[in-house]
Amino acid sequence: MTGQDADDYTAAEAGAAAEAGAAPRRGGGLARLAVALTALGGLAALGYGIDGLLSETRATNPHNSLRWLIAGVLAHDVLLVPAVALVGLLLSRAVPGPYRAVVQGALIVSGSVAAASLPLWRGYGGTPGNATVDALPYGRNLLIVLGAVWAAAAVIMVFRRRRSRRSRRTGPARGM
Repeated sequence: MTGQDADDYTAAEAGAAAEAGAAPRRGGGLARLAVALTALGGLAALGYGIDGLLSETRATNPHNSLRWLIAGVLAHDVLLVPAVALVGLLLSRAVPGPYRAVVQGALIVSGSVAAASLPLWRGYGGTPGNATVDALPYGRNLLIVLGAVWAAAAVIMVFRRRRSRRSRRTGPARGM
């Protein structure tokens, strides 16, 4: 197929889509380029990480890193995914609609913060005999952050409750 034939074919597809009531597709080539560049960038970052893992074996301990990778994948697939699905099911039944998104957001932020700070509040990486390496009370600080997240969620839910009561009291707006 020549370039002219491809252009005619695209124009014919757009015309058929317009007749069927569908919006013509635009930017297909640009979207494909963006996906290709994103994939290329991801592969480059992956290659850089693997190179660093294998070339700096004293600092990275590839055997230990492989164990952590396998354990992380298993923990994700066997524990985390079913737990999130169960919590989502329970939320859909227990939390009223106007507040569900707020609770979901607070749970997502809470889980992300707890997972990201896991090595800190579990005490991994510390040096025995050197208290200055892990000088902060990470467990307490995690609880403070989680308390702030849920306090913000509670404030948002209170505002939503007040707004819904106010809109019920005033009723629908009447036009003149």
